[in-house]
Amino acid sequence: MTTRWGGRVLGRSWVEGLVVVVDGLVVDDVVIDGVVARLRAAGCVFAEDEARLLTEAAGSAGELADLVAARVDGEPLEHLLGWAEFAGARVVVAPGVFVPRRRTEFLAEQAAGLARAGSVVVDLCCGCGAIGAAISAAVPGVELHAADIDPVALDCARQNLPRAQVHEGNMYDALPPHLRGGIDVVVANVPYVPTAEIAHMPPEARLHEPHTALNGGSDGLDLQRALAEGAADWLRPSGHLLVETSDEQSATSVALFAAAGFTATVLTCPDRYATIVIGSR
Repeated sequence: MTTRWGGRVLGRSWVEGLVVVVDGLVVDDVVIDGVVARLRAAGCVFAEDEARLLTEAAGSAGELADLVAARVDGEPLEHLLGWAEFAGARVVVAPGVFVPRRRTEFLAEQAAGLARAGSVVVDLCCGCGAIGAAISAAVPGVELHAADIDPVALDCARQNLPRAQVHEGNMYDALPPHLRGGIDVVVANVPYVPTAEIAHMPPEARLHEPHTALNGGSDGLDLQRALAEGAADWLRPSGHLLVETSDEQSATSVALFAAAGFTATVLTCPDRYATIVIGSR
């Protein structure tokens, strides 16, 4: 018995328990149906979409079996595919790297709206660089810098931001000194989950993403405080600071921006469950 995989003959190997294969038959739809059933049974809400993506990503039946088993075991789909969709594009992500959320597209859109060609934009705590990539695509000609403390995430960022300057280090400490006082936009999706709440997060995040990308301290806002307190030294007088927060935390976020000398505005996007704060000097 032989099987065909997307028109390629693979020989006798197949995904055990999914299908019965007749010699020479192209069985892609049957395979997908079997994968959908397994993913749905494991609690994957978008099982049909995930099944097709995993099938497309697999180079062989054995690889599909491994991918499906890993997904059923709770590994993030994006880690298995090697990419995440963000702002209409695919950005590289690797196992152990924070997966950019679709709600963060709103933060990227608002940051892009404050930039123009020639603006100096910093994607701080950039992770894989998804926000910076979206801004660069929306505003050609920006001078983009990205920084993060995680070297694995920065490997992804360098692939996603080939024309940016990518720096390793802790927040503003990572930036080259010549940027001090000359940045037009600082945008950051810093962690804002309270430490005690991490245990209640979905296992995809809690078990497979770095806690440094999730843990915002006792009230979730430790890194927002550091972000706001350090921003004035780095921004131009007309510069802007943008951060993602939660609806429940937004009033406190505004207060800590004000304490750092910023006038703060809260914007929300209900369709994406997104809340951001924009600080102006």
